[in-house]
Formats: sequence, structure tokens, C-alpha cells
Amino acid sequence: MSLPIFSPQRDPGPNFLRVLGETEDPAVLARNFASPVESSGEFSGRVLDSIPHGTTIVAFRFADGVVIAGDRRATAGNVIASRRIEKVAPADRYSAVGFAGSAGPALEMVKLFQVQLEHYEKVEGVTLSLEGKANQLSQMIRANLGLAMSGLVVIPLFVGWDLAQRRGRIFTYDITGGRYEEVDYYAIGSGGRDAQGAIKYGFIENMTEAQAFELALTALFEAAQEDSATGGPDPLRSVYPTVATVAAEGYRRVDDAIVAQISATIIERRAQRGSRQ
Repeated sequence: MSLPIFSPQRDPGPNFLRVLGETEDPAVLARNFASPVESSGEFSGRVLDSIPHGTTIVAFRFADGVVIAGDRRATAGNVIASRRIEKVAPADRYSAVGFAGSAGPALEMVKLFQVQLEHYEKVEGVTLSLEGKANQLSQMIRANLGLAMSGLVVIPLFVGWDLAQRRGRIFTYDITGGRYEEVDYYAIGSGGRDAQGAIKYGFIENMTEAQAFELALTALFEAAQEDSATGGPDPLRSVYPTVATVAAEGYRRVDDAIVAQISATIIERRAQRGSRQ
């Protein structure tokens, strides 16, 4: 297979999505990524309910950067489809993305986003700015609007370390691709409201890394108590939430042993408060 050759008028530059658009059959590309799903009442009621969905993702700033965390459960209707899904992933060295919504399109979007950022860096020789990364993800969400209107909604939460401003930043989105920057914290997914409430009352300025880990896991624990689609820590299967930080040193996933230890402390503390709550 030879590399594609573009005329100056058709040169897609560093945009990987445009590369796909110029090399793939546009009809196939649209059908696979952006066109609406033909739906009916039977499809909506039966097929959509069988598609795995993921929740809940939280993110907030701490002294060194930003922390992002997500539970590991995916549900299909009232069934647990997966207990080990990864909803938080590095976008590149200085950014990370978590998702809530339809797992299949979300995982595809995350992988394509990773390739897009790598492609840009290889073509241009420099890393795309954090604003540019956030805008690129916005365009991808907008391209998925047809599927979203058919029920296959993907809502990401994007965080990163801004190399120019030397601080962590948080970006949220709606299904139309609208992009919004949050100041200190945010949460998405079916358990997002409960998780955000826990963060709201536990958040302090310039908290340490250890405090950030505990607050993130506490928020997910509280969400799991109220929302059946959110999975809490599972010591029996050694499945724990995904926790990661993005700081000046780049993306780092927190070791599961540390997450397990903090989760055990949270569970013990809750047990001491009794079963009334």
C-alpha cells in the first residue's frame, strides 16, 4: 500500500480527520462515524438498551495540576455489561480524556483523538496547544451528532496541563460539540451530580496529591452509593477506579495498589459511621 499523494488544493495538512476524508470513500466514512442510525421504536427499546454505557468521570484541580478519575462499570439497561472498562485514558503526554455515554463510539473517538494529536505533532513538529486539543475534540463530538441524536451519545471530559500558562485546565462538552472551561472541578455521567456534590464540599485550593486522590475516590464512592450505573471499589475482584494526574511532568496513572489502599480507608470510615447513611 503506497502513501496517498495530495494536490496542493487537497492537502489536508496536519488534520488527521481530513486525511481520512480525502483517502476514504466519503460515504463509508460518514456511515461509520457521523451519519444517523436508522432507528425505530423497537430498535430504541431493545438494541439501544443492550449497548454498554459508561459512567462516572470526575476531574478537579490540585496544587500540581489536575486529577481525573472514573469508575470501571459499564451497564446495558439494568445489566452490568463490564466491571473493568477503562473510561480514562491519556490523549497525549500532557492531556487526558474520560467519557460517559455509549462505550463503543466513545472508545473509538478516544483512539481517533489520540491518533489525531500524534499525527499533528509528527506533521508540524510541535505539540498542539491545549486550546487546540480541546477544539479538536469539540469537532469530533460535533461529527458524532447524528449518532447522538439516535441515542448513541458520547460526552467526554477533557483535562490537560497548559504548557504556556503552566497550570491544569478542565474542559466539558455537550452533544453538539459545545466546549466549556470549568474553573476548579466538574463531573459527568449518571452519577455526576452526586460526585460533584461530594467534590464541592471537599474541595480546597492547592490541595496536595494525597488529598486529591482521596477526594476523587470519595466522590466516586458517593456516586456509586446513589447511582446503580456507577461501580464502586470491588476488593473481591480487585477492581478499582481509574485515577490519573496531568501535571508539568505529564500524564501519570496512579498505581492500583495506592487506589486500593485509599478505597479501603474510605470504606472503613463509612462503616464506622454505621448503616444509616
